[in-house]
Amino acid sequence: MKFCPRCGSILVPRVVDGKRYLVCPSCGYMEEVKDSTGFKVQVKVKHSPRDKLLVVSANAVPPTASKLKGVVRCPKCGHDEVLVWMQQTRAADEPPTRFYKCTRCGYTWREYA
Repeated sequence: MKFCPRCGSILVPRVVDGKRYLVCPSCGYMEEVKDSTGFKVQVKVKHSPRDKLLVVSANAVPPTASKLKGVVRCPKCGHDEVLVWMQQTRAADEPPTRFYKCTRCGYTWREYA
């Protein structure tokens, strides 16, 4: 990593007319690279089908869910057997959200810790 001598920004690698340069995105300073050790330019980012977003269905229960009996009651039907799982729904510095799903009526609710 190298910094611009003019403004202090990080210089980014670029290839211009077949020559390698380190260019400042802020002020435009250019410096030709003589030694190509460790110099890589990524022209295009390639994504695989596995890189797609994961969409969680509202009706689906994740395979990590565990069954609780006698600890929590369903607010709709009063049944005491529920599936419970945790999921990060807010910022990373906040606690995860706890989801419950009644095994009798299928009602799903959440609890913020």
